[in-house]
This record gives sequence, C-alpha cells and structure tokens, in this order.
Amino acid sequence: MNAIVSIKNLHKAYDSGFVALRGVDLDIAEGEILALLGPNGAGKTTLISTVCGITVPTAGKIMVGGHDTVTDYRAARSLIGLVPQEINLEPFETVENTVSFSRGLFGKKKDPARVAEVLKMLSLDDKAKSKIKELSGGMKRRVLIAKALAHEPRVLFLDEPTAGVDVELRKDMWNVVADLKAHGVTIILTTHYIEEAEAIADRVGIISKGEILLVQNKDEMMSQMGRKELRVDLVEPVETIPDALMKYDLVLAPNGRAVTYTYDTRAERTGIRTVLNDLDAAGLRMADLQTQQSSLEEIFTTLVKEQSA
Repeated sequence: MNAIVSIKNLHKAYDSGFVALRGVDLDIAEGEILALLGPNGAGKTTLISTVCGITVPTAGKIMVGGHDTVTDYRAARSLIGLVPQEINLEPFETVENTVSFSRGLFGKKKDPARVAEVLKMLSLDDKAKSKIKELSGGMKRRVLIAKALAHEPRVLFLDEPTAGVDVELRKDMWNVVADLKAHGVTIILTTHYIEEAEAIADRVGIISKGEILLVQNKDEMMSQMGRKELRVDLVEPVETIPDALMKYDLVLAPNGRAVTYTYDTRAERTGIRTVLNDLDAAGLRMADLQTQQSSLEEIFTTLVKEQSA
C-alpha cells in the first residue's frame, strides 16, 4: 500500500492527565476513503487535529506525503484540507471570495480558474456571487469543502461532514465525497452514522478510548466478522420450537410463521444443511428461505463492548 498518511505510535496526553490517544498506528493509502468510527470521546477529532497540526502530539510520528508534521510542518500542512464540524463562515462575504481567501492563507497565488473549478466540482458555480447568508445549510457545508480544497490538497479530512443535516442532504454529500475521490483526493472522515461508512468508505477504522481497535476493508470486515441469519418461513405456524431443535438456538417469530437461525460466516461448517434436515424431520415444512448479513453497526457495537468489558 502506498501510504500518503503514515501515523506511528501516536500518543496525546493533556496536562490534566487525560490521555486522548494511545499508541495509534495507521497508514492511509493514496486515493482511498477511510471512515473513522467511534463513540463520543473516542479520540476521532483529536486524531484529526494532531495530523493537521492543530494539536501537538505527546509522542509518536506523523508523515503526510513524506513530510513530518512537526519538523516539516508547512510542507505537510500544505497537502491537507480540513473541513471542521462547525459551520464558521463570514455571512456577508460571497462564496467566490470566501474560497479565494482560503487559498491565499496557504500562500497560493490568486487563481480564479482554480476557484471556479472547485466551485463547479461542488455544484456551487451558480452560487459564486451569492453571499454566505443566502445559502442553505447543505450549501454552506459545500462551501466549507470548497475552502478546504482551494489550495489543492492531496488529503481531505472531513470531521462529521453530515452532522445535523437531513437524510436527503446526507446522501447528497455522499455523492460529493465520491466525486472528490474520482478527482484523486484521499479522504478521511469521522462519522456517527454507520450507514455513511457502509455507503462510501473503502476501509473502516474503529477507535475507542484513544486506541485503534481495527482497520479493515469494509467488505472484508463484514464478511469475516459479521454474522448471518437464516430465516425459514413456515407453511404452517407453530406455537413453540420442538425439543429436537432446541440445540440450534432458533428464534421463533411472534406469529409463529418463521424461525431464525444465526451462524458464523467464519466457521468451516455453517450447520445450515443439518438445521434444514432437522426442521423437516420435526415436521416443520418450509415455505421460503432468506439470509441477512449483520450490519456494520452490530460489528462496531460488539468491538466497543468487548473493549469496555
């Protein structure tokens, strides 16, 4: 993997004694979308702030595009775009000037063509002359992304990019993120929305209590760690599960017309064939079968609970 961001043994402790990050190791490949999941206080925002140079690490090393974020801060930071959670924009400034000013903060020369390109990429070109106060909440979030992209970074951090927006706007932002990836931008986003990670991420990282619990390809994670459920719809309802089937821990539907069998996808034998044979032997005739994969939310919850235990 060609890592554009490399984090090694990163620690962050505050004067109060609170430890926000504990030995974080993380490599982020160029051109990927990494979703970082974790409960409140897990260390997501602290990790982003430390990579971006807003917070100074207590120990460890961070490299961005081959530049050390401490000893070569300017070069490293010039490769990073950051979209914060809070919408903090000058309400009486135009969209065009807001984005252009952000470019200047990084010492870049004025480039109206580049600004126009970014605005078009984010479907803001028809709002270039509009004042910020005239925009909707979703459009303001697009302006935040445009500001972060104005200086042509290779890495974009999105801290809770869809917090507080409705479902329609959230899915619209997912499309924006996919378009940015298509333009070669590496994206790291923190989110509380599990479906967000499932929808757009290439890999998922789970962080809790300042530690990275797992980083894995999203599909592989769900395949290797997820459970599957086999639902068997019955021709005739039953009141109880026969004693001969109790060993399978089947769950009977409230209406008695279906039973559910849960199995581990990692096991050499799922036991499905045996279960189906025994159902038939017990006189439970099958009308239909369907399987369902456990969600990323269930995997996330299980990992966090295991760490807390």
